[in-house]
Amino acid sequence: MTIKPSNKSHKAKLFEIIFEADTPLGKLFDVVLLWVILASISFVMLESIRDINAIYGDYLKIAEWIVTIFFTAEYFLRIYVLKKPLSYIFSFFGIVDLLSVLPTYLDLFFTGGSSLLVIRALRLVRVFRIFKLSRYTKEAGFILRALKESRHKLSVFLLTILTIVIILGTLMYLIEGEENGFSSIPESIYWAIVTLTTVGYGDIAPHTDLGKFISSFVMILGYSIIAVPTGIVAVAFNKADDNTISTQVCPNCLFEGHDPDAIYCKKCGVKLNPEQKKSE
Repeated sequence: MTIKPSNKSHKAKLFEIIFEADTPLGKLFDVVLLWVILASISFVMLESIRDINAIYGDYLKIAEWIVTIFFTAEYFLRIYVLKKPLSYIFSFFGIVDLLSVLPTYLDLFFTGGSSLLVIRALRLVRVFRIFKLSRYTKEAGFILRALKESRHKLSVFLLTILTIVIILGTLMYLIEGEENGFSSIPESIYWAIVTLTTVGYGDIAPHTDLGKFISSFVMILGYSIIAVPTGIVAVAFNKADDNTISTQVCPNCLFEGHDPDAIYCKKCGVKLNPEQKKSE
């Protein structure tokens, strides 16, 4: 049996390297991006420390520009290899990729001045690069699938919690009143959330006997409620773990999460590797 050399176009090869991790080059590309993302986030954090920025500010700016140029090249490469680039440009990760480089370029045109605080604050959007990390880890995809599977149950749970805290907040507002710190229903709802989640800041506390009794009930209720979403997500984790997926990405709609033996995209029906020839 002889294997014919692949006749994939350079775009198809670049797509496989950039969007997938089934090949050694694809894995290497992902690893490099992981380290660059982590480094860029570190630069943003170090820049916010006044003492470090005063000494190493110029070096951090140079490093930031190197990272920005790297991410800019990556952004345009992703657009270049796609048949439908708009599907990436307006996707979640496409917007994140754009926001991660845009502030550095805007800083060239808007510098200084109290009236430009919003533009200067936009530079902090560079930390959105941390969202790029989830693109390159299978575990992140596993968690996202589990959360997606349990989203309806979690929505019902959150709606129930919202109803409980509104009722408890209103009740405590009537019992305690403004003289005991429960100055409004929203303020009382805030107390109910803090108490129910067992955080207990202590900035607002009941003073009446009835209020303390209700608080004790809410604290105990909080421990039991915490276990509910944990159980919901744990069940979804077990189900998601049974479904092994590949790193293949649809070149048409960018959908991920295909089965290892999938030939066509389960979302749009396009062939996943249209230029791949069968081995003989």
